[in-house]
Amino acid sequence: MALEVTQVLLNAQSIDANVRKQAEDSLRQFQEQNLPSFLLSLSGELGNEEKPVDSRKLAGLILKNALDAKEQHRKFELIQRWLSLDSNVKSQIKTCLLNTLSSAVADARSTASQVVAKIAGIELPQKQWPELIGSLLLNVHQQSSHVKQATLETLGYLCEEVSPDVLDQDQVNRILTAVVQGMNASEGNNDVRLAATRSLYNALGFAQANFSNDMERDYIMRVVCEATLSPEVRIRQAAFECLVSIASTYYDKLARYIQDIFGITAKAVKEDEEPVALQAVEFWSSICDEEIDILEEYGDDFTGDSDVPCFYFIKQALPALVPMLLETLLKQEEDQDQDEGAWNIAMAGGTCLGLVARTVGDDIVPLVMPFIEENITKSDWRQREAATYAFGSILEGPAPEKLMPIVNVALSFMLTALTQDPNNHVKDTTAWTLGRIFEFLHGSNIDTPIINQANCQQIITVLLQSMKDVPNVAEKACGALYFLAQGYEDVGPSSPLTPFFQEIVQSLLTVTHREDAGESRLRTAAYETLNEVVRCSTDETAPMVLQLVPVIMMELHNTLEGQKLSSDERERQGELQGLLCGCLQVLIQKLGSSEPNKYAFMQYADQIMGLFLRVFACRNATVHEEAMLAIGALAYSTGPDFGKYMTEFYKYIEMGLQNFEEYQVCAVTVGVVGDICRALEDNVLPYCDGIMTQLLKNLSSDQLHRSVKPPIFSCFGDIALAIGENFEKYLMYAMPMLQRAAELSAHTAGIDDEMTEYTNSLRNGILEAYSGIFQGFKSSPKTQLLVPYAPHILQFLDSIYIRKDMDEVVMKTAIGVLGDLADTLGSHAGSLIQQSVSSKEFLSECLSSDDHLIKESAEWAKLAISRAISI
Repeated sequence: MALEVTQVLLNAQSIDANVRKQAEDSLRQFQEQNLPSFLLSLSGELGNEEKPVDSRKLAGLILKNALDAKEQHRKFELIQRWLSLDSNVKSQIKTCLLNTLSSAVADARSTASQVVAKIAGIELPQKQWPELIGSLLLNVHQQSSHVKQATLETLGYLCEEVSPDVLDQDQVNRILTAVVQGMNASEGNNDVRLAATRSLYNALGFAQANFSNDMERDYIMRVVCEATLSPEVRIRQAAFECLVSIASTYYDKLARYIQDIFGITAKAVKEDEEPVALQAVEFWSSICDEEIDILEEYGDDFTGDSDVPCFYFIKQALPALVPMLLETLLKQEEDQDQDEGAWNIAMAGGTCLGLVARTVGDDIVPLVMPFIEENITKSDWRQREAATYAFGSILEGPAPEKLMPIVNVALSFMLTALTQDPNNHVKDTTAWTLGRIFEFLHGSNIDTPIINQANCQQIITVLLQSMKDVPNVAEKACGALYFLAQGYEDVGPSSPLTPFFQEIVQSLLTVTHREDAGESRLRTAAYETLNEVVRCSTDETAPMVLQLVPVIMMELHNTLEGQKLSSDERERQGELQGLLCGCLQVLIQKLGSSEPNKYAFMQYADQIMGLFLRVFACRNATVHEEAMLAIGALAYSTGPDFGKYMTEFYKYIEMGLQNFEEYQVCAVTVGVVGDICRALEDNVLPYCDGIMTQLLKNLSSDQLHRSVKPPIFSCFGDIALAIGENFEKYLMYAMPMLQRAAELSAHTAGIDDEMTEYTNSLRNGILEAYSGIFQGFKSSPKTQLLVPYAPHILQFLDSIYIRKDMDEVVMKTAIGVLGDLADTLGSHAGSLIQQSVSSKEFLSECLSSDDHLIKESAEWAKLAISRAISI
């Protein structure tokens, strides 16, 4: 195609929108009409030294986007498309890209290295392009620095793209050797050294074997530690990033280096530029994360069988680590409390201090208290704020008994500071600290309450007063009130907040109407707090909760009146509608949970449903999601009466189930179908054909996000439970789907933690479907229709039992399904159950479980099985 691609690429970056659009259309057309020559001309453009930098960069970017996409299904399509291209075309493109790595233009080299890595990510797992790593490693030994730099960058991207099992150990060793040599202090060129250090960061996941070898590990650690002392700030930062990654990947190999690393990090925190100092603090945060995980998983009893012993690095470093972190707290930025995305050394230090407190518990208190006492009353705001931040940071971790005496003294001091300190920054941190006190040291699980009749009034007066302060302080005050209310969730029939309920609600509503409520997340915080205050209220305030319903309905109604809005205003309004739907959901749940209140609330049900249906006319995914959740709550609460809304609401169910793009909306809609099934029972039947057809379509689609699939299977169970033997006509479609998914879930577990978690949620969905189907058919003359499926279901139970990787939730559902199968099929299943592994071993394991829910299900299953066998 005789297309002057350079000019079109330049036009695609024009400031004139018409020129730009025309160029984009030409490129799209070229791609659709002749993909191979489109990709060839892009790689040619990128590699041509005579072309302008801008057209080369865009050519590389388009080439990269032709190989990869964020959405899984699109990514898969692009991979298949590349693999099916003619091998000569691919080979020409790859040669061109490798040559571009030696371009004199830095942008062209950098873009080429990203594209090479994308192709490697597709081809290496398919055992294609075997010569790639060899030819890259040859480049590293070239004389010219810019080729070395581009090649090391490519190796780094390549390690990011492919998983460690794709490369053999010999290739890994050669890559690591090249990278570590490039990092060496003897490497005179800083760009090369930086590229090598960044590459090591990506290659660390491949270095398992090397880190198990003392000599190789010593060498890598020495080179990384030396790089933290480089005169070039970007190299120092990249080297500390490597240390952070090593802390989490190779924690168990750090003992012999930890002393030296402390020295290096302490110096960086004290003296280095902020980007470097931040990474030095992050190293200790990572060590805390590792030790918290180990201590949570194994408790304090480290016997010989523990895979990962805890080295107590934090405990040992405590006397030096805590003073270092406390010093960072004094390095605040003037306006950090105003900027939501702010992150600086003082914030990093406080975060790390909080993690240290969770790691070592009580031991931190005596090390921090002198700093607090010394600084809390100083005239310089920085000292007062740092002392308050230090106090707030150590409230999670130490035992309440250890903190109580201090908190009792501090509480009245903080309440005074919150209203009287002249500095906003101090007030912001004080309100945050009060929130932490209420979150961790107030509630039914605390023996000696810090809040009593004497101070309750003062606390509420101060918080409500603070909600009138500047937005960032008011937002933190809302947060403190949120945890204050949460602590009274289980107090019995009367709550200490009851006398103040009306005033609290009124103050929160006033906050939502502030002109500046859009700043610092203030409006959102006020609604979240209002929801929590309602959720944790007792029956004695129910009349006031009921009065809130028409108020919130009116607010939602006002957002739906048709004024012409700019896109910014529309976005803000969508946010508000979402918050109001969320608030109505909480009100519905609260009032629906007791009969007298439910009866009083029903007068509003029609109008509320009318408002929700109008909300669906607005195109905003978040709002749809919130409205769906609220409708689910309404269905649950109104029960069979919900049927009258179905004719109008059904089209929005279909819309939600078809919304693959905004898959959270789809997932929530699936959940609401379950709520409606429970509410309407067999009255949902007229809508089941449409719903089942759409759900089956969703399961067959590879465009729907995988997280929606487990809830769809659960939903089969809800439908079967609601319509009983009428589910018969769906069995021939649903059962094979369940069977395929069951087989898949038996094979995919254990690849990584995320996959194991997903597999367990998939299994749980499948089991919930089986459970609903068995229970739906129970005592129906058609139970024998299920008999042919029993062997496969038992085999599925056996396979997940044998794999030993199911979580507690799956365990409970699985043993329940065994019981449902025996209960519904009776003697038809007796002999099958006797032959299955799981019925004996799995049952006895569940019967002796510590989890009383699993135990209960198992006892019921045992009874059902003994009945089935004895018939």
